[in-house]
Amino acid sequence: MATLTPASAVLDDVLADWRERGIRNVRFEQPDMHGTSRSKLVPIDAAEGFAREGLNMYGGTSVLDSRSDVVPGTLYNEEVGYADQFLFPDLSTAQVIPWLDATARLICDGFWSDGRPLAAAPRHVFRRVLDRCRDLGFEPLLGIEPEFYVLDPKTRAPLFSGHHIFNSTRNTWIPLIERIVSDMRDYGIDLTTVNCEYAGSQWEINFNPAPGMEGPDRVYSFKNAVKEIAHQEGLLATFMSKPFAGGAGSGAHNHLSLLDVPGGNNVLADENDPYGLSAVGRAFIAGQLRHARSTYALVAPTVNCLKRRRTHTFSPTNVSWGVEDRTALVRIKSGSPESRHPEYRAPSGLSNPYLATAAILGAGILGIIDGLELEDPARSPAEEDLTKPPLPTTVEESLRLFTEDEKIVDLLGSEFVDAYVAMRRYELGRLADHVTDWELDEYAEVY
Repeated sequence: MATLTPASAVLDDVLADWRERGIRNVRFEQPDMHGTSRSKLVPIDAAEGFAREGLNMYGGTSVLDSRSDVVPGTLYNEEVGYADQFLFPDLSTAQVIPWLDATARLICDGFWSDGRPLAAAPRHVFRRVLDRCRDLGFEPLLGIEPEFYVLDPKTRAPLFSGHHIFNSTRNTWIPLIERIVSDMRDYGIDLTTVNCEYAGSQWEINFNPAPGMEGPDRVYSFKNAVKEIAHQEGLLATFMSKPFAGGAGSGAHNHLSLLDVPGGNNVLADENDPYGLSAVGRAFIAGQLRHARSTYALVAPTVNCLKRRRTHTFSPTNVSWGVEDRTALVRIKSGSPESRHPEYRAPSGLSNPYLATAAILGAGILGIIDGLELEDPARSPAEEDLTKPPLPTTVEESLRLFTEDEKIVDLLGSEFVDAYVAMRRYELGRLADHVTDWELDEYAEVY
């Protein structure tokens, strides 16, 4: 087997530090297609060997559907005899887990026994785009605003209703929220703001942006941590996009800047431009708009995501941009040139941060490469500008547009696109076979 051995000195230092701190177990984690943590727990005495030689795990783990079904046609199952992959840790992700006893974690990448990467795995997909971005001389800086509900795990009902959105009493209505704040600080995630959201029992917790792979790694870590900590508190935290028909949806607004290398300056802004955007910034946003309908398959990946998208709910419905317009797909955040950047408002709360960001960053990079010109901003409010094309209205439409966008397929990799689309269409097939309560109530008696 071709090994991908991490730097010996770094690995030795990490393990020595953990032993001094009393760590007994190490979790080798891999983000799956949904941004869910899949892992194996190993004793710390075994961690060094696995880190050097790879930890075997079923390769199809990367392409399971949302029910953990083994989906045919996703390239990593019957096509390879259901073979194992080998997990190799990214040592920059080494972190003690504050809410578990004497346990640390490593985020890993999967490789076949001959050293080839599982190119459809989300971290590999994001790295592919990240490398292209760096080839152009830019480093992305990512911040995401995840929204989530906290529910009763048995009834799946909200814990309270009314008196929400920034209500000081509701902000810390349950001890879970303050525990999340404390544990995240110990987990290396610097929180910036915490508040209840529009719906009762809904919260938004934000944290500082991060460069490169650390950006999606941080969001992945936060979301999975919230769910684990809530479970320990006897609660269910969900980033599901629209858990209740009459309630607010949960989004994950994507804030993305480009910094020049090695200066670290924001290349998207120009204070002399009427909209505060540089030529690079204009092309970057133009690319995001050109590919918005095809990349929607990654920022709003499930049928439930589309139920969040309604006018007058601050969830975009068309391909548009505007300055400080919360109804636009791309909202330009004003402020100093150093902080000016686009906020991409379509991503759903349940979107995978690696894949959604790969799509948004990748589309912007293509705009720069192609030298695109940015159209005029939409008439405000952007959602009422009927000259702008609508975003896809079904998952199948977005998947079709995704596969037809040759530049996006080439950038993200055909291996990923083929596996992802097969997995999502399998989910749609399961949904098509499901008889809903609405159908039974509507048709059973009258027919």
